[in-house]
Amino acid sequence: MKMGGQMTLFWGKNTADIFPGWEGGSLWSYLFGLIWVFLLSLMVERLSHTRFIKPGTHHVTAGLLQTSMYAIRVALAYLVMLAVMSFNVGVILASVAGYAVGFLVYGSRVFRNNSQLVAYEEPSDIPPLNC
Repeated sequence: MKMGGQMTLFWGKNTADIFPGWEGGSLWSYLFGLIWVFLLSLMVERLSHTRFIKPGTHHVTAGLLQTSMYAIRVALAYLVMLAVMSFNVGVILASVAGYAVGFLVYGSRVFRNNSQLVAYEEPSDIPPLNC
């Protein structure tokens, strides 16, 4: 059994390594894979910069919700990482673009007014991802 794959950066639609069993080759398949990776990384940023738990929620319920959101975020981030490990430049650019757009929309101050910015308030229910 031969194990292996592309081990250098390359550009092209002929990649089967975005996800296991993914048969690349067609342009539409490749574009769908790029959109999928973009959306996965966008969702990681959404979870990283959003407050879902309402103030006053019971601490056990809040802790379970926090843990669930953290687990989902980590799982999505690992899926993006595995896709990037295909070494396809298009996949890498799609993931970086998803993270950047996600931060622009959910993490930056572009879409918030000054009344929504409170210095002591945490921006999210879960801690930020550490690199």
